Amino acid sequence: QVQLVESGGGLVQAGGSLRLSCAASGSIYKIYDMRWYRQAPGQQRELVAAITDGGRVNYVDSVRGRAFISRDNAKNTVYLEMKNLFPEDTGVYYCNVDLEPYGLDPRQDYWGQGTQVTVSS
Repeated sequence: QVQLVESGGGLVQAGGSLRLSCAASGSIYKIYDMRWYRQAPGQQRELVAAITDGGRVNYVDSVRGRAFISRDNAKNTVYLEMKNLFPEDTGVYYCNVDLEPYGLDPRQDYWGQGTQVTVSS
C-alpha cells in the first residue's frame, strides 16, 4: 500500500518563506512526475509546480521566481520551497505523485492528505 505524507505547512507572515515536504512510502516500483497542488478557500485546486523523473520543472505563473520544486529520489520525497509569500498563497497544499507500485496495481496518481499554509498580511 502506498502512502504520501506531507509536512511543513503552517502560519507564515507575508514576505516569509516555507518548505513543504512529501514522502512516498510503501511498495513502490517507480516514481514518475511529482507535483504540488493548492486549493484556496472557495477555489478550484490548481497545479503549483511539477518535476519530472528527469528533473524537468514547471511552475504556475503566479509562483514562478518565488518557488522551487525539487526531489530526492533516494528518499522518494518531493519538496516545495516558496519565498516572498503573499496572502494569496494561502490554501491547502497537496502533493500528487504519479507512480507505479509493485504487484498488480496499475500506475496511477496518488494524493497526500494536504497541509494548510496560511500567509498573514
